[in-house]
Amino acid sequence: MSELVATRIREHAERLHLANLTSNLDALVARAEQATMGYLDFLDLLLEEEVGVREGRRFHNALKLSGLPHHKGLDGFDFAFQPDLDARKVRDLAALGFAEAKANVCFLGPPGVGKTMFAVGLAIAACQAGYSVYFTTLDDLVRNLNEAEASGRFAKKLQTYLKPAVLVVDEIGYLPLSRTDANMVFQLVARRYERGSILATSNKAFSEWGQVFGDDVLASAILDRLLHHCDVISINGPSYRLKDRLKPSDGGGALQ
Repeated sequence: MSELVATRIREHAERLHLANLTSNLDALVARAEQATMGYLDFLDLLLEEEVGVREGRRFHNALKLSGLPHHKGLDGFDFAFQPDLDARKVRDLAALGFAEAKANVCFLGPPGVGKTMFAVGLAIAACQAGYSVYFTTLDDLVRNLNEAEASGRFAKKLQTYLKPAVLVVDEIGYLPLSRTDANMVFQLVARRYERGSILATSNKAFSEWGQVFGDDVLASAILDRLLHHCDVISINGPSYRLKDRLKPSDGGGALQ
């Protein structure tokens, strides 16, 4: 390929915002020549590489905006540590049928068993598939909505939690809410009902949510909408955070 043609291709690629072709034209041509590609195969290679770069950039930017506390996928979870957990069901959820159906997923169990890790793992899988995701704790959510209400921006702030295709609401039940706060949560759940997915984690059984939201009737209304289309995963094993400390030490004894 002449230098004149190569320069012209790079200029056209730059005008079309084909960043990978602009930067890697020589390497792509070399791959095509080595594999003796035909015209269609070479064109397929160029487009595949460009899509891959753009998707990688989109995924990276989406993760930055998601608010996720970490970016560890489900592959990093040791399912053997929670033998009572239905690992197949969790992996089935990673196929994202719930997101397509705008359904919900609830992870219940005591602190440390991996509820947040599973919710984040599913959110990352959704992000990879092109769904918009956003993470918040329940405490942060109601605090932000209260601040917005005080400054006359409630409706606008509520959109932050309504827009994402998948909303992760972590730590439901760690702190009780006032009835005003609980009503804000009801508005959110009601507005997202059958319009977007919620991944919720809670250390409280559903029968205890009346205490969490300060009102049994309001809690029932929230649960009615949350659980109508919902997979519930209960995790009752040991703390996943402490699993390394619970392993036998080098001296043959267990850490105390």
